[in-house]
Amino acid sequence: MMASGQAAGLGADTLLLEKMHRPGRKLGITGKGRCNLTNVASLPEFISHFGSSGIFLRQVFHRFSNDELVAFFEELDVPTVVERGGRIFPVSGQARDVVDALTGWMKRQGVIVRRKISVDGLLIEGRKVCGVRDSGGETYPADAVIIATGGVSYPTTGSTGDGYRLAQSAGHSVVPLRPALIPLETGGDVAPRLQGLSMRNVNVSVLVDGRKQDEAFGEMLFTHFGLSGPIILSLSGRVTDALNLGGRVTISIDLKPALDEHKLDERLLREFDAHGKRKFQTLLEDLLPGKLIPVCMELTGIPPDRRGHQITARERECLRAWLKDFRLEVTGTRPISEAVITAGGINTGEIDPRTMASRLVSGLYFAGEVMDIDADTGGYNLQAAFSTGWLAGRSAGK
Repeated sequence: MMASGQAAGLGADTLLLEKMHRPGRKLGITGKGRCNLTNVASLPEFISHFGSSGIFLRQVFHRFSNDELVAFFEELDVPTVVERGGRIFPVSGQARDVVDALTGWMKRQGVIVRRKISVDGLLIEGRKVCGVRDSGGETYPADAVIIATGGVSYPTTGSTGDGYRLAQSAGHSVVPLRPALIPLETGGDVAPRLQGLSMRNVNVSVLVDGRKQDEAFGEMLFTHFGLSGPIILSLSGRVTDALNLGGRVTISIDLKPALDEHKLDERLLREFDAHGKRKFQTLLEDLLPGKLIPVCMELTGIPPDRRGHQITARERECLRAWLKDFRLEVTGTRPISEAVITAGGINTGEIDPRTMASRLVSGLYFAGEVMDIDADTGGYNLQAAFSTGWLAGRSAGK
């Protein structure tokens, strides 16, 4: 939508071929339906959230930044607000408002939209694109073609991997696809027993074959299958790669990250001394959410009716260790169709970062998730989609 509107704004006759019955289906469900447009992070920090693909995006973010995206939507009467973690949302909290604003803007720019059109192939002559063909055999001549088809997550919104097949038919290579920002499945019955419990201000570490590989601080959620929530999604890329390499992955949760081992031990001593006649189960009410208490008693082995003054130093040490290192074994990830975004995609080494143009076929451009770019949660991925769409649209329009 951004790409076609920018191209039309430069005077190019622009046709948007939309696979679904309306554009913006996936945009309408982003950010739990609230649409986390971007983030207030500075450019260096912004780029750092993309890992190795950040270098490729440096120029496009210089050309169309988070500040310019906010201004763009302000002009479309979509005011924004900054929330926790620097995340930027529309003030209304409705992704639908973003989709409607873009749809109206495209129309004013002169974009022609054809709905329920599935593109089946590129028309290429002498290493130059000259149009596309749809699944019904109809052809659409064009001097430039922008592939902006997304990844393979949430296929009901139209993201079924068409762009990868089209790019490969033009000679492009595709970095293997894998889920990014994906919930994790865990073994045993602990997570299902804690289903629905949201934990804030915890520190989560990823252990691969017993060695810490990554960590994140923030909010997580227990589900019927395992773990989800912002920090779990952010760490999931590292988990996916480790699992693909055959590693044994364990999630370690520090439930009391504000206290080191010594301070936590002092707190436990104070609690047990001050309330020595209380049962262990009752003492835990000041330390843990209710759902976690049975799990804690089971995993530490401390009897629920043990009085505070009866708890031994060994038992206190066991409790302290569990509070700082609550572990769950990861057995896998949810299917890639449930990923927030798709990692992998069209090799960015074959794309000119100054224009988003193919280095292999003249007149062919790319935008968004179809390329091998992915970032942490927090608005970074949508900014990349808008920025690359802006640049691809203007480059193709010229």
